[in-house]
Amino acid sequence: MVHSFSRTLGDYTCTFTYAAQGGTNEQWQMSVGVSEDNLLFSCSVWRPQGKSYLFFTQFKAEVKGAKIEYAMAYSKAAVAGQSDIPLKEEEFEIAETTVVHKDGKFHSELSKLVIVAKTPRDEL
Repeated sequence: MVHSFSRTLGDYTCTFTYAAQGGTNEQWQMSVGVSEDNLLFSCSVWRPQGKSYLFFTQFKAEVKGAKIEYAMAYSKAAVAGQSDIPLKEEEFEIAETTVVHKDGKFHSELSKLVIVAKTPRDEL
């Protein structure tokens, strides 16, 4: 079963879509923000407890209204003084507006996803 949730802030939207097995009742959080100068839009999805016990079969994060400048996915999120553990580069792909798992390369572990996107600027 595929699940999807999104947050909108002003002109920008972040949508996280995934399919996973196990890990019933896991608590996840999503936050979005815009920088003071309105040049950057950020979107984060994570499990506050650190490691997720979900077996992800797929994931995709998409931003609307901005273009991805930086993104990183993590198999384990930092908790109790430990560091985030990033996914290997071959496990996911970053495009202009999406971050998506790679079939056959993704090892089904995801605990955190961070995106920073550049907002369009109106030149005078």
